[in-house]
Amino acid sequence: MTKRLFLVVLILIVIFGGIFGWKYYSGMKMAAMMSRPPPPAVIASAVVKKESWQPYLQAVGSVTATQGIFVTTEVAGKVREILVSSGQMVKAGDVLLRLDDSVDEADLNGLIAQRTLAKLQFERARKLLRDKSVSHSDYDTSRANLDSAEAAVAAKRALIEKKTISAPFSGQLGIADINLGQYLSPGDAIVSLQALDPVYVDYNLPERHLASVHVGQVVNVGVQARPERRFNGVISAVNPGIDPGTRTLRLRATLDNPDHLLRPGMFAEVNTVLPLRDNILTLPRTAVVYNPYGESVFVILKKDDGQVVKNRPVKTGEVRAGRVEIIEGLRVGDQVVVAGQNKLRNGQPVAIDNSVQLDQQVNGG
Repeated sequence: MTKRLFLVVLILIVIFGGIFGWKYYSGMKMAAMMSRPPPPAVIASAVVKKESWQPYLQAVGSVTATQGIFVTTEVAGKVREILVSSGQMVKAGDVLLRLDDSVDEADLNGLIAQRTLAKLQFERARKLLRDKSVSHSDYDTSRANLDSAEAAVAAKRALIEKKTISAPFSGQLGIADINLGQYLSPGDAIVSLQALDPVYVDYNLPERHLASVHVGQVVNVGVQARPERRFNGVISAVNPGIDPGTRTLRLRATLDNPDHLLRPGMFAEVNTVLPLRDNILTLPRTAVVYNPYGESVFVILKKDDGQVVKNRPVKTGEVRAGRVEIIEGLRVGDQVVVAGQNKLRNGQPVAIDNSVQLDQQVNGG
C-alpha cells in the first residue's frame, strides 16, 4: 500500500514538474524575444539638392486677333457676285463680293452728260465774260453748275465703288451666310475676318505684381487644343491703371502665329517669365509631412553601425514638377525619408530601399 502511494506521488511530481518546466522555458523564451530591438523600418530616401528654377507668374487669359471684324456693307443692294468661300485666306484689297450696280451705272452716265453740258456752258460764259457780253452773275452761276455736276459724278462713283466690298486687311474669313440675289441693308454683317499672325493674348495679374512686369518681358502660353506645346511671346502693352473692381492689372502679349495654331477666343494659360533663381534647395514633395502645427521631414542620421531618423521642422516655398523648395531647416546633402514616414518616430532605426523611385512615380516619370 505504501509503495503504491509513493508511486502515485512520484508520477504526479513528474507530471507537474514537466508542466511547470515548460511554462518556465516558454516564459524565458518570450522574454528573450521581447528584449530584442525591433527590426529597422524600411523606407525610401532622397538627398537635398541645389537647383536653378525659372520662376514665373501664372495667369489665365484669352487669345484675340490683332485685327478682327465682321465685314459689312455701307450701302444697300442685291448680291450680284460672291468671289470668296468660307474659311478662305485673303489679302488686303481682295474683292469679297459685288452688289448690283447697274442702276447706279446708268445714273452715272446721266450725271456725266450733265457735267459735260455744264462744262460747255461754263466755257461759253467765260468767253462771253471776256467780251463783256455776259454778267458776272451768269458766269458765277455756270461755274457753280459745273462744280455741282462734278460733285454729283464723284458721289455716284463713290457709291458704285462701295458696292464692291473688299477685305480691309489680310486674314482668314469665317463662315459666310449670304447668297446670290440676297438683299443687304447698310450695316448687315457679311462674314467675319480675323488676322491670325500675330495674335494677342490678354490676361490679368494681381496689382501686387505691377513692379515685376514690363513691356518686352517674355511670356509662354499654353492652350487646351495643343497641350503638348508652349507658345512664346512678349508683353506688348501694360494697362496704365488698375481695375478698381478686381484690383488687377491688364496686360497684352503678342505671339507669332505662322501656323495659325492659336485662334481667337481660345482659353490661354499664361506664364510671365521672371528672372532666373539660383541655389534653390529642393526635395521630392513626398518627403514633407504636413501637420496643422507646421511642416517637417524625417532626417536620416548615422548611429553606431546603423541609421536612425529624427523629425525636423522645415519651411517650404514653391512646389514645381513634384519637387518642393526648402527655405529653412535643411542643408545641401541632407538625406531625408520620402516614403514610409507614417509609422516613424524619433530615434527609430531604418533600412533604406531605393529600388523604387517613388518621387518619379508621383510625377509620372
